[in-house]
Amino acid sequence: MSHPLGPTGVVELAILSRSGLDESRHLGAAVVVSPDGTIARSLGDADALVYGRSSLKFFQAIAVLRSGVSLAGAQLVLATASHSGTSAHVDVVRSLLARAGLGEDALQCPLDWPLDSASRSAASAPARVTMNCSGKHAAFLLACVENGWPSANYLAPEHPLQQLIRDTVEEFTGEPIGQVGVDGCGAPVFATTLRGLAIAVGRVSAARDGSAALLAAAVLADPWAIDGPGRANTVVIEQLGLLTKGGAEGVIVMGAADGTAVALKMLDGSARATSLVALQLLASVGAISVEDADRVGTLTTEKVLGGGLPVGVIRVSELVLGR
Repeated sequence: MSHPLGPTGVVELAILSRSGLDESRHLGAAVVVSPDGTIARSLGDADALVYGRSSLKFFQAIAVLRSGVSLAGAQLVLATASHSGTSAHVDVVRSLLARAGLGEDALQCPLDWPLDSASRSAASAPARVTMNCSGKHAAFLLACVENGWPSANYLAPEHPLQQLIRDTVEEFTGEPIGQVGVDGCGAPVFATTLRGLAIAVGRVSAARDGSAALLAAAVLADPWAIDGPGRANTVVIEQLGLLTKGGAEGVIVMGAADGTAVALKMLDGSARATSLVALQLLASVGAISVEDADRVGTLTTEKVLGGGLPVGVIRVSELVLGR
């Protein structure tokens, strides 16, 4: 487990067609695991290392719970969210900081504008609290305060919380961490195999007790909080009840209640076809219906427009469909 995903380890996963011509192709790798953790489908190099990016937020939130912090409802979902910065999201982040007795200046995520267009237009300046990872950072700070850990260096890899997160990722993936990097928000990010990432998400989605079950139930109850109204992750969860989390650089995971799960990474880092491909892969093993995959895939995939009118489509490859 020492090599990164590269050109020899990928296959064609999706194609963008415009006016009858295949204009762009997305190459990547994907793994689907069965409820028992065995590989049901593998496209490309299942054992290449990838950074799970925000798909690892499930395990960061579980680690916060395991540290002894009591979280429920939208507060728990914001701890695992890549939120769009609406006022509802920001209110929850501020409530987490209030529990810790800290202000927004304690957050060490970067200043950023809201992802939600209306909220972005209403904002006067970028802020840490509107950065999409601010809920996770607020939960980190709350864990530090409640455990008596230092908060000034809460993002350091050697910090007790980050060590707990690392242990949690290793436990759920069943493999040692391949490499440690720095995520876009400044937190440590751990490299795992796609196989391990799929297994880990399947374990969370199928959990019936413990911290993982609490997290899964909270996300399914308040899907607006993990992403935002009308945004892809939220729509998939609302429509199909799949535990879903996208990450930067073309990563996504989805898990069904029985533990069937998919993890994929687009080599070019694009996210525009990730939900579509993940849904069709789950449909190909019977975890969801083809009709649901088609319907929700349409809702979560950008349209190919010319002059404001549809002139093409993004479709999955024949290999994804199992043909």
